[in-house]
Amino acid sequence: MSDELREKIAGEIVLAAEPGKTIRKWREEFGVSQYQLADAMGVSHSVVSDYESGRRKSPGAQVICRMVDAFITLDDANGGAVQNKYMPGRRLDCIIAMDEFSEGVDEGVFIRAIQGTNINPVKTPKKRIYGYTVVDSLKAILSLSSQDYMKIYGWSIERALIFTDVHYGRSPMVAIRAHPLTPAMVVYLKPDRTDPLAIKLAEKEGIPLVTTEMAVDRLVDRMNALKEGK
Repeated sequence: MSDELREKIAGEIVLAAEPGKTIRKWREEFGVSQYQLADAMGVSHSVVSDYESGRRKSPGAQVICRMVDAFITLDDANGGAVQNKYMPGRRLDCIIAMDEFSEGVDEGVFIRAIQGTNINPVKTPKKRIYGYTVVDSLKAILSLSSQDYMKIYGWSIERALIFTDVHYGRSPMVAIRAHPLTPAMVVYLKPDRTDPLAIKLAEKEGIPLVTTEMAVDRLVDRMNALKEGK
């Protein structure tokens, strides 16, 4: 269980546009001070402070591994509360389907596979999609807590968040905008229409916002086919 969480934290730090903010987010999530983290890593407090502030460039693989190991060690000493929180071994009721793509799928290939249309008028940098989560948006609004929100990202934030039961699409984009993690793509299944605010938020976040009329069962079949390289 802790190995999976290690991979998740390390992956977020590596992929983050501002690694320092992600390091700070996880340090605060584990409830430890910069001094505690530094002691557990065997470095000076200034090293942690410099990484979080951006004064030092993104840490290398060895530093990230030491940092993540320190988080887990400190959490173990506190009864493993954070590990239990993020890895409870249950799927959220609002998640219809989720999986990972080991090789990654080109953005254009993904959109064509779901017969989608990117309605974000601003051309965003081409991305590769490393996973997907199909979310029942109504259940998510009613039941998803802030800590549960992390779980919809699986093992990579470079994924497509696919929302069903979307009327105007404002709520999902507002939630994404408010969270420090940004998915590689947002997809709305059969929206009644898309609120201009949702499109504007997608522009600001640099996220492809895709709509499709495909039924959810067929979409999941297409995801399985992409995973198999078909």
